[in-house]
Amino acid sequence: MRLILNVLWLVLSGFWLFLGYLAAGIVLCILILTIPWGIASFRIGLYALWPFGREVVAKPRSGLGSLLGNIVWVVLAGWWLALGHIVTGIALCLTIIGIPLGIANFKLVPASLMPLGTEVREIRRGGPFDRTPAR
Repeated sequence: MRLILNVLWLVLSGFWLFLGYLAAGIVLCILILTIPWGIASFRIGLYALWPFGREVVAKPRSGLGSLLGNIVWVVLAGWWLALGHIVTGIALCLTIIGIPLGIANFKLVPASLMPLGTEVREIRRGGPFDRTPAR
């Protein structure tokens, strides 16, 4: 099921959202001081390219530095990337097939606004149809 959702996601919105993150990351890496934000943009962009089966979780040791960095991020690039997720999510929710993808887009808004202090990890769930062992 994850594969089907990821392929639909890639075709309908993931590729274009990834290009937005890629553009933001390149611009932020060119401006030497903002390289950490560029790297975060690439990380979240790869997540936005293939999101099903992965999740964004807060790092336990992130603190004030991440908060201040996220404030700078919102000013530099986060607001328009979040806007892209909102617009794409609304467009996808107009069709029945697109509703799960639209909801996934809305779930990406917090990650697009606050990428620092988070990490992307694989979801590991045990079950009859899941090939990954339960933790």
